[in-house]
Amino acid sequence: MPQFVMGDEALSNLAERARAELVGDILPFWMRHGFDEDGWLAGAVHDDLTVDGSRPRHAVIAARVLWTFSAAARDLPEQRAELIETAMKAKQLVLGDFWDSVNAGVFWALNSDRSVLADRKQVYAQAFAIYGLAQWAEVSGDEAALAAALRLFELLESHARDHERGGYFEALTREWGPLEDTALSDKDLSVPKSMNTNLHVLEAYTTLLRVTGHPHVRDALHSLLADSLEHIVTLSPFAHCELFFDMDWRSQVDTVSYGHDIEASWLLWDAWEALEAAGIVDGGLEERTRSVALLLAEAVRIHGVDGDGGVMYEGTAAGVVNEQKHWWPQAEGVVGWLNAFQLAGRAADREAALAAWDFIEAKVIDREHGEWFARLDRDGVVLEGTPDDVKVGPWKCPYHNARACLEVMRRVR
Repeated sequence: MPQFVMGDEALSNLAERARAELVGDILPFWMRHGFDEDGWLAGAVHDDLTVDGSRPRHAVIAARVLWTFSAAARDLPEQRAELIETAMKAKQLVLGDFWDSVNAGVFWALNSDRSVLADRKQVYAQAFAIYGLAQWAEVSGDEAALAAALRLFELLESHARDHERGGYFEALTREWGPLEDTALSDKDLSVPKSMNTNLHVLEAYTTLLRVTGHPHVRDALHSLLADSLEHIVTLSPFAHCELFFDMDWRSQVDTVSYGHDIEASWLLWDAWEALEAAGIVDGGLEERTRSVALLLAEAVRIHGVDGDGGVMYEGTAAGVVNEQKHWWPQAEGVVGWLNAFQLAGRAADREAALAAWDFIEAKVIDREHGEWFARLDRDGVVLEGTPDDVKVGPWKCPYHNARACLEVMRRVR
């Protein structure tokens, strides 16, 4: 992690505000509403806290809850017991109902009765399982969970990694074979590779390396970081990440995702720091990663941020095309710009991080029912009417916002 920020009153205040939001809202909300009395993931929890128990449950959410409460137990020792209890519920699902006992790995989705709904091996979901299990193993000492994380790593290296052209494939069958329809969701393309999946494999391997120090994990992460800088990040006409690719890394769309770009800016640098701590000496890669992290943070700040500090959703090289403000890009903005400020000391990055948190507090946090609203329009009005407009759901979880709070708390002293 970059040098702590010290002696800055506004950032110290930011850390206090982030901690208050984490311990007073996000974590208690998920302890109350994330699971039913039988330890089963809740169905969709709407903004007014009504529950739709018929909705499918997804492995990604279980893995993200596992990571969140494991990381929080690490950083909030005074609350360790209750945080471990919630993390345990998620761990039991990841290695229980969601786990393929025949072929290993996690199923994509289960029905409300816990039967298998989608058995494909979406690499995105396997990455989050590694991420959550590794963090749980670090905080709990659970050797079986760590063995499962390493088993998943081996499966991805054997079946999902493109050893010829670099990166990782999008999805495989239940038996880890080729799959025709690889789309992550109905909003995503069915392509061999995507930025989103490769970014979260990188994130998972970063944590797995820190926990294990395993040389094979180190080497795989080293290669993926280099591949990401080579194939995913482009600097024309400004720094951004291409999103969908064919097998040879040819981009399939011209969309710019401001949230993914600011998230990538700090996760790429975080990967480098894990590699450096593991003994990798690669001055060229270090400098390129630093440069890309700063360029991405600057580009989102210039092209994707509204006057109120909120991060807008999507654009193209010509400008913003979707002015909505979703919950997760706001959280990633705080961390991405704080990371950039730590790396280069640019005042504009510091101000962007503070402004993003101001926007979160003013518009995104639900002061009545708790947690964060999923989507807002450009004026900050809460949007409703889609299956994703929930507090708990297939894509709504405590991972982005809790992690932002934890990162601010860790980075500011």
